[in-house]
Amino acid sequence: MTQPRRIKVKGLATPDNVLVIGSVAYDSIVTPHETGERILGGSASYACLAASYFAPPHIVGVVGHDFRDRDRKKLAKRGIDLSGLQLDETGRTFAWRGRYHENYNRRDTEDLQLNVFERFQPRLTELQQAMPYVMLGNIRPDLQLAVLNQLTAPKFVLVDTIDIWIETQREKLSEVMRRSDLLVVNDSEAAKLTGQTNVIVAGQHLRQHGCRTVIIKKGEHGAVLFHEEGLFTLPAFPVTELRDPTGAGDSFAGALLGYLAAAGKTDFASLRQAMVYGTAVASLTVEAFSTDRLAKSGCTEIKNRRKELLKMTKA
Repeated sequence: MTQPRRIKVKGLATPDNVLVIGSVAYDSIVTPHETGERILGGSASYACLAASYFAPPHIVGVVGHDFRDRDRKKLAKRGIDLSGLQLDETGRTFAWRGRYHENYNRRDTEDLQLNVFERFQPRLTELQQAMPYVMLGNIRPDLQLAVLNQLTAPKFVLVDTIDIWIETQREKLSEVMRRSDLLVVNDSEAAKLTGQTNVIVAGQHLRQHGCRTVIIKKGEHGAVLFHEEGLFTLPAFPVTELRDPTGAGDSFAGALLGYLAAAGKTDFASLRQAMVYGTAVASLTVEAFSTDRLAKSGCTEIKNRRKELLKMTKA
């Protein structure tokens, strides 16, 4: 299969590998305007597709006997290495059903079936253990720790989480955060972690007591980077055709990590540029159900949105 086109980033001649550990799922989504049934989702699917525009991604996850060949091909077409995608034929793929409300800011989970994901134990090959850029998707913190214990020489580890793990595995999550390089959470998760509703106070608290670098996402209000060299704020891209917000955060994180792997640098300036690309890619994700828009978008479209974002933020 021919290599997919990637965005050329000033940095390494050949981008480093990106390892993504997370869920691969079938989502059923109801929005105020449209419905999607059993469409490809999961944190690892979105993150790998987003990262693929910058660097070669390797996915680690599990699917059941019902995982469709066309979805496997969709991931492979973007150059994603699927050797770490375990097939458990004893059950079905992780499935989630959710409903978004009128303003898309709130959603309700109507059904959640872990299926084979409940027994998922990430086992890394020797090659995967040595990969330099790693994303720990929002799986259980004990599984995130199991992955960290298998890594041999990671350059940069990005960690994500969700409310349920903050509530049920706080101590293990805290250890994961201390051993990671970047924590990416939304504003409600940051408030739950710190008890602080002010985003700036919450970010500073997380840096002092958790991860050395933090990004707090604020949905349509953008994101804030907390770094030892200072703060950086970025607005969201102005989307006019919002269809499905699912996976936007994972796309943001995947593109951000992919950019860093291509640049070969993780300093403050590189993180700021990575956030711009991550925001551009996430804005494409929300314009269609599932991974469709993300999988089909081209490098030119992503670069154009990056230019628009830079123009918007230039005083």
